[in-house]
Amino acid sequence: MLQKQPNIIVEKLGFIWYINSMKIIGTENTLIGLTDTENQLVNEVESWLEKNNSDEHEMVRDIFNNLQALGKAVFSYPSVRNTQFLKGIIRDKENLADSLLAFSKYNNLLHIPTKVVAMRGFLVAKHHAFSLLCKLLDEKKEWQTKARQIIFSAVCTLITEAVYFSCLEDAGFSHNTKASLADDLISLWDSGIDLRGIRHLSALSSLWSARDAAHPCFGTMDGNAELLRITMDLDEDWRRFLVEEAGNDETIWALEEFIFGLSWEEIQKVRSKLKNSSVTAIKYDQIPEYLDSKPVYSVATERDPRAFYDFFIERREACILRKKANAEGPCLTLEEIYLKYRIIIESING
Repeated sequence: MLQKQPNIIVEKLGFIWYINSMKIIGTENTLIGLTDTENQLVNEVESWLEKNNSDEHEMVRDIFNNLQALGKAVFSYPSVRNTQFLKGIIRDKENLADSLLAFSKYNNLLHIPTKVVAMRGFLVAKHHAFSLLCKLLDEKKEWQTKARQIIFSAVCTLITEAVYFSCLEDAGFSHNTKASLADDLISLWDSGIDLRGIRHLSALSSLWSARDAAHPCFGTMDGNAELLRITMDLDEDWRRFLVEEAGNDETIWALEEFIFGLSWEEIQKVRSKLKNSSVTAIKYDQIPEYLDSKPVYSVATERDPRAFYDFFIERREACILRKKANAEGPCLTLEEIYLKYRIIIESING
């Protein structure tokens, strides 16, 4: 059985999130692995479709029945804490973080506990199921907004897992902090929800919404100007973070990658060409002419949370390559830098 999680209320961008304990044992009207709020949305949508569109109702019922079957299988696996791999290690705070890092390597896939791999699959399936709801709810904007945020939370959980791995590799974190983060990572694998990720979901969504609403200016490629403009729409946590990190080159580089949607190397190339030309501004669709190729990163918009995940993974892989090559440019993504910042603040505040 999962440990009961505290209720969390997050109110941001005009919607209210109420996340209660996970359901391990489902009833006739609840799906295993979904929160009370998520189950309520599914039930309401199914009831509405049953009255208004029998074909779509059958399609939704089938996909959520499949999600129910998958959830039942995933949550029937024992806690990651009880796997053979972690027995003995779980009590060794010094080695726990290093041991969990093995789960981030694809070459160790067959050594990873089934619950870890299965939970990732469940989150992907959950994303697809609620994406289907989104497509069918154009007439019900309130429900559609809730479905989008559920999709976003699933994507955010997958991103948070990657950030935790980054934290466990960070020599700047103490053994005690790493042990605490390792415990949080295990809880994520056991429950499919990360409480820290949900707490900071509003900040991430604020940044992505601001970026999507205010397209970057490819004129001087002045990151400071874009930063000033985009932060006007952000919440207080983000503004405080940006003020404190204003003198950190890596944070600024990572932020510029996020804002411009280009790699650090591409930004330098475009800046150099603009500086040597008489052109004062260009549009995004003109960028390939200055790069002699398409941008390496996917185009991420608020409308497609999958693109945000792709955008994060692409930037993270570029960061890893720079770090290995000892090359100039950011070695961490903006998401990693921000969540690490929040973790440090949490440790200071107790």
